[in-house]
Amino acid sequence: MWISFEVVINIVMTLLFGYVYLAIFTAFFIGNIRNPVGFFIMYGLHIALTVGAIVAGFFIDMDLFLPQIHFIVISVLGTVLLPFNLYYRNKNMNLEGQLEDANERISELVIIEERERISRDLHDILGQKLSLIGLKSDLAGKLIYRDPHAAEKELKDIRQTASAALREVRELVADIRATKLKEELLRTKQMFQAAEMDLTIAGDPSFHHIPPIVESVVSMCLKEAVTNVVKHSQATSCRITFEQQPNEFVISIEDNGVGLAGGGEMQNGSGLRGIRERLEFVNGSLQIEGEKGTKLTIRVPVVLKHIMEEAD
Repeated sequence: MWISFEVVINIVMTLLFGYVYLAIFTAFFIGNIRNPVGFFIMYGLHIALTVGAIVAGFFIDMDLFLPQIHFIVISVLGTVLLPFNLYYRNKNMNLEGQLEDANERISELVIIEERERISRDLHDILGQKLSLIGLKSDLAGKLIYRDPHAAEKELKDIRQTASAALREVRELVADIRATKLKEELLRTKQMFQAAEMDLTIAGDPSFHHIPPIVESVVSMCLKEAVTNVVKHSQATSCRITFEQQPNEFVISIEDNGVGLAGGGEMQNGSGLRGIRERLEFVNGSLQIEGEKGTKLTIRVPVVLKHIMEEAD
């Protein structure tokens, strides 16, 4: 309705005063119409009425229109080309947004599918063997006084079953595709570059002897923290520090943004809860400082490495 009103004003002003260039402003609004049918109807009507008003203007007052013929030609070209340019640019932006949403959804579905696969594999590997260990433990408890030799044999079977279960679980963990810190750091650089924010990296991201599952968890936490900085911090720069201490792996992400409300308390939707949940899986911790900007410190103990070495 408003665009139709603008078209009428454009025609009246063109006939009375020769203001043909007003058609360009109307063309701008037509180009922002998202409905294809509405766009092409208003586009065609606008061009037809504008050209008709120009032709009629030449017959009504030749002296008014002839001196500005070059402005009229430019205005007509703008009226023809501008709506198409805006329409297809908006359409491409909409498609890019849909593609980004689809990629995020696909990533979520892949994660869910991977979790279900791991759950099934763990159930298949551990369910039967743990049940067998339980039955043999009950049997060994009954035989320990009545038939010590048989009880000793059952205990050996329990040890062998436990060793087999441990081996199969380690093989399953080894098959899980781990997210590398170096790979995540490359994506982080691209994200900050796209956001036009300065990024400083200190320390060596190649932690020595870090277990694959720990590196995967830490990489996901880094991704969540970086996304949080770009979307919510309103910062202009960020510093990521990697430090390997004797007893723990440490990553700190510090920005110069607005900080967190309440001296660093977690906000809804900030993603910090997800980071804490992931770190709990590997006995890690998250420290938040939010007075001037925001500083997140991720700590994961190296003791997990020692446990895995002892399992060897």
